[in-house]
Amino acid sequence: MSTDHNGHEPDMQPDPASSADPIRDKLLDAWTPGFQAEFDPDEAERAGAFVEDALSEADAAASVDDLMEIDGTQEPPAS
Repeated sequence: MSTDHNGHEPDMQPDPASSADPIRDKLLDAWTPGFQAEFDPDEAERAGAFVEDALSEADAAASVDDLMEIDGTQEPPAS
């Protein structure tokens, strides 16, 4: 399997129904500079493109509470 310049392999979920997995081929092609690999929605989901790992709204709001504890104010800093 091909790796990026940091030695990491692209994350993907293999297709058990096919030994010649087109998603694997597209992911490898996507590492080619300038190449625009096209994935349909099902392929993109199987390749892990829609893994949600962002902060939840509650976690984001809680992170501001830490800042208010540090400076002792209840108002967010002016931007």
